Amino acid sequence: MLGLYDNFPKSVHNIFDFSTPSTLKKLQTAMVEAFYKLNSQTFVLEEVTTPSTPECHVTFEFGIAEDKDFNYLNTEEKDKLLKTIQKKPFSILDLFCIIRYYKMKMEKKTTLKSDYYMLRFLFEKQFVQIQIFHEKGLMYATPKDLPEFLAGRINAESTKKLLKPV
Repeated sequence: MLGLYDNFPKSVHNIFDFSTPSTLKKLQTAMVEAFYKLNSQTFVLEEVTTPSTPECHVTFEFGIAEDKDFNYLNTEEKDKLLKTIQKKPFSILDLFCIIRYYKMKMEKKTTLKSDYYMLRFLFEKQFVQIQIFHEKGLMYATPKDLPEFLAGRINAESTKKLLKPV
């Protein structure tokens, strides 16, 4: 089933609750657009979290769950998700997030370790919960920092604040 990962861990590392004044269709559309855009952007680590590694850059790779796999969020997957949301918004949406870290020295890219996260978004009317499971990596971006960063990116997709911490 699109959006649902069959083997999502029962024990998670962090849970964040948000309220939303938006409809689920509008919120989920903004989420998909934000995650799709994040797949093509580079950030300085300070934009994501308090840096433990100076002069570090960050890229994201998001995948959308489908049964036992995650599909990379490319244009085709984005369009498929948006069509599904327009028919009926998700009550649960699972994602896989790889955060890649690297340093630039004299225009040479030095790859550092990556963090691997599974994210579960649970939706109810005017309420969203994000469950985070850190699968592996050094946690340069922590399970506390990631939802705050993602909420900011989702909120940037709208003129109104879509996610507010509870």
